[in-house]
Amino acid sequence: MVCVVNPLTLFKCLNDETRLVMVLLLQQHGELCVCDLMAALEESQPKISRHLAQLRTAQLLSSEKRGQWVYYRLHPQLPEWAVQVLETTLTANHDFVAPYTKRCSALTAANSSSCC
Repeated sequence: MVCVVNPLTLFKCLNDETRLVMVLLLQQHGELCVCDLMAALEESQPKISRHLAQLRTAQLLSSEKRGQWVYYRLHPQLPEWAVQVLETTLTANHDFVAPYTKRCSALTAANSSSCC
């Protein structure tokens, strides 16, 4: 599947704090499971899954099922301009992302890449 993301789609997706944080965490960590995102955002599984579905529909994310868990990452064919926007946003907003990163890092370290 070819990733077709335009600026309007990207910025509409990033207009929601939950989706913005999820995308920035995926930019930072490379790949995360739903339970990692639940812990980082302190939100319920249905809410996280609904936002992930929106990001997948917009072709910002791709996913891979491993056993009973689904792991998400930025779409591998995301346009370079979009990747640069995300990298710049992450780098320039450390204080915004730090609390989420701390919770996410603690969970992924504790679980050693095996979800919940």
